[in-house]
Amino acid sequence: MFFDFAAATSKDIYKLLAATIGPRPIAWVTTQDVDGTINAAPFSFFNAVSGDPPVVAIGIGGRAPGDAKDTGGNIRRTGQFVVNLVSFGLTEPMNITAIDFPKGVDELKEAGPTTAPSLHIRPPRIAEAPVSMECERLVIVDVGMDRSVILGKVLAIYVRDDCVLDKNRCRIDTPKLDLIGGMHGGGWYSRVTDRFELPRISVQEWGERKATAAE
Repeated sequence: MFFDFAAATSKDIYKLLAATIGPRPIAWVTTQDVDGTINAAPFSFFNAVSGDPPVVAIGIGGRAPGDAKDTGGNIRRTGQFVVNLVSFGLTEPMNITAIDFPKGVDELKEAGPTTAPSLHIRPPRIAEAPVSMECERLVIVDVGMDRSVILGKVLAIYVRDDCVLDKNRCRIDTPKLDLIGGMHGGGWYSRVTDRFELPRISVQEWGERKATAAE
């Protein structure tokens, strides 16, 4: 069935995108305002978009037209943020920080996780997160009345010690991270526990396969 977005409502468009693009990694973003207030909020419109330079993208929607939530406002003012990834064991605290608390409420205090200092930037990371990426703002693209896409350059990445197989070779025990991803609406998520391996095919190997099949 064909869905023409020109004739669809924004609510229906969101439902279609969220239901068909998944799982989407969760960016549990910590920011710090100019007055020192720390904010934490999860976003499922997130991914890495470049390796060299290392760049991540986050889509942030506001509560109302002209509003980019505390996270978006803090990044506009300070240019710094931390993307913390969410393990299965952190789903409940993450979900608590998604509550639309009034401005000034410490979401992490409500949810329970603790913070640890970052190396290059002011906003702290979430200490319990298996992965945290220190980022500085590259550009903010406003794509609607209350929607922004933030591109950030990753300055450093923290990976929990027990998930690092070989630091010198940058080998990570990805399954042990036990990350979750966003699925369709209504609060559905997935765990990265069902995996399969599919090696890349070289041009030579593909030619050999075709030749064998033609015999």
